[in-house]
Amino acid sequence: MSGEAVAASAVAVPVEPAAVPASDAPVSGTREKVAEGGARRARLGSMRELAEWDRGRIGYRFVKRAFDIAFSACVIAVAIVPSAVLCAAIAIESPGCPLYRQRRVGRIGADGRPREFTMWKFRSMVKGADRMKDALLAENEVEGPMFKMKDDPRVTRIGRFIRRHSIDEFPQFLNVLVGDMSVVGPRPPLPREVAQYDEWAMQRLAVKPGLTGPWQVGGRSDVDFDDMVRLDLGYIARRSVAMDLKIILQTIAVVFTGKGAA
Repeated sequence: MSGEAVAASAVAVPVEPAAVPASDAPVSGTREKVAEGGARRARLGSMRELAEWDRGRIGYRFVKRAFDIAFSACVIAVAIVPSAVLCAAIAIESPGCPLYRQRRVGRIGADGRPREFTMWKFRSMVKGADRMKDALLAENEVEGPMFKMKDDPRVTRIGRFIRRHSIDEFPQFLNVLVGDMSVVGPRPPLPREVAQYDEWAMQRLAVKPGLTGPWQVGGRSDVDFDDMVRLDLGYIARRSVAMDLKIILQTIAVVFTGKGAA
């Protein structure tokens, strides 16, 4: 479910990264389109216009939230015992808390400031991994304000397995249950990543972030930053109950195959 491709037999990816599909959503699908009106708008202009359009979709948002609550509650109930076993295994291999928390950006407030929340994961790296990141920035394999490294030396043995199959993201069902996230939506970025966003990229923050989304089923670490934004904008423009269910089914395929993982 992270990040952060489906098998050949899975249904087709709903949004191609090359362009944002036709829709009545006020999405600026390319940086060039944003630049055309750049002189007339602030950095948050396109994002606010898109968020206002999405707020009008009351019926879809009600159904989506009801599904988020029911689905996340069921997953938590089923996974609680296996999660306890996994936590014990993580702590045995690498001393420290088996859960990892990180501040992420959910939405942009009316004052233009990012609204942050605490996102949870099963810890897949050694303790203190964040302090080691600066030394690895030169090894970043993804262009843009995002860090991905295929053979990250901070990742533990158990961490490699749970990251490959997106099991590390399961604690985020708690975030979904309390309303910080949705099951499906753009992945929540780090505050330092948002600080580097231009007006075009800011549009992906127009809706609530998700545990899985078009980036997860469209390639994950095989997709660069700009393609991730295009996938997210395409999803926002066309999202529906049917599309959300399709992405969830595609995500299940990704979890089992582990394809596209970092």
